[in-house]
Amino acid sequence: MAASTGVYVLEKGEEALIGRAWLTQNAAQSIDVQYFIWSTDNIGVLAAEQLLSAAERGVVVRVLVDDFLIDAEDRTLLLLSAHPNVKIRIYNPNVTVGVGFWKRLKNAVTGFREINQRMHDKTAIFDGIAGITGGRNMADEYFDYDHEYNFRDRDVLLLGHAVSDMSDNFEEFWNSELAVPVEEVLDDEASDISPHDIRRRSAELHSYAQDPENFEPEVRKAITTATDFFPELLQAMHWEEVVFLSDVPGKNDGKSGLGGGGQSTDRLIHAVTNAQESVLIQSPYLIMPDGGIELMQQLADHGVRVRISTNSLASTDNIQAFSGYQGQRADLLAAGVELYEFMDDPNIRAQLINRYPRIAENDPIFAIHAKTMVIDGRIVFIGTFNLDPRSANLNTEVGMLVDSPEIARQVSASIERDMQPGNSWQTTEDFNPDFVVGRGKRFNAWLNRLLPMDPIL
Repeated sequence: MAASTGVYVLEKGEEALIGRAWLTQNAAQSIDVQYFIWSTDNIGVLAAEQLLSAAERGVVVRVLVDDFLIDAEDRTLLLLSAHPNVKIRIYNPNVTVGVGFWKRLKNAVTGFREINQRMHDKTAIFDGIAGITGGRNMADEYFDYDHEYNFRDRDVLLLGHAVSDMSDNFEEFWNSELAVPVEEVLDDEASDISPHDIRRRSAELHSYAQDPENFEPEVRKAITTATDFFPELLQAMHWEEVVFLSDVPGKNDGKSGLGGGGQSTDRLIHAVTNAQESVLIQSPYLIMPDGGIELMQQLADHGVRVRISTNSLASTDNIQAFSGYQGQRADLLAAGVELYEFMDDPNIRAQLINRYPRIAENDPIFAIHAKTMVIDGRIVFIGTFNLDPRSANLNTEVGMLVDSPEIARQVSASIERDMQPGNSWQTTEDFNPDFVVGRGKRFNAWLNRLLPMDPIL
């Protein structure tokens, strides 16, 4: 038990949000967070306010966020980082933060791999004891709070031994030359920040969070009463030997250009290659890297059943990625893979989101974003790794790998529910559901198939 890790799968966005918020409010010493996307929508702003509140009571807060899709204003980043207990670093800042149009264009021309090598990691570590990792970024749509588009995602809460490995990985990235303090990235603007500016921004954030229109009383109450459910949560946890998978900063040495693989890639390939009976995968994007289809064929030839749950053209948020899958779909089917494409309006939408009746009138789109694999009904991976060349060769990834029939049964049941008729279409050699979308979206997908983008999809 000493080397074991407690594992609790977070299926719903609301419970994943409440878990993060409760741990943030109850952290006593440190909070380390690492994200690919941090938006300035409602969830993103509330998360920033919660971290600032923790810093104001003495908790040391470190935030490492990838540069590519961050949408926070430069001044906001500087104002938050100005608090003595808050440190913010930007991973690989060559696209967005402090980068003007001409510099961005130069970086794209002279360092194509560098601008495509991103930190896709998503971790949150509290006092070095509890950690959360999985598919969710910090934005409304990952926590069931977007009124028009929500992701079907999956995280995992870890307690104990594996969190030490998670912390070690965070330290490696934090101290990497690719992680640059925001004050260095924005050195010209940093000198203009005054104590008055800092106090004003802090007051604005706290005022925003106090507004019940922004921070619903029901959610606030759920966070404060979460302690009451901890005995039940601990009882529901599975204590297992967990491996925390991660990559090194930069993914690989870059000598193979847009290829090269990585440590997480090697571990997952090894796990799949050793499958004896079944492989069940859920991935929002499905573009097999080099050798992937051949591996699927080998598994099928040895009697291994391979099923994959992914997005349909109707549900996908990434036309470019879907076009790559579209080009491989026939080959995957010919290799013996069973394909299930998620509907944009699945029958289980009310089961996926507790507050669905409040947003039903908006008829929101649903989409897969979970990155999960179950092998032989016992080996489970939950993390950030998409089944595509970008995750295999360019983006750094993290996740949990565990041998547990109990967790495997739980996760398999969840994925298989997503795959049921009424929630997904089963694609065959004679049928695919592309026709349900309009001509414009179909044409866009076809057009993208003509572009040589597979290595960066």
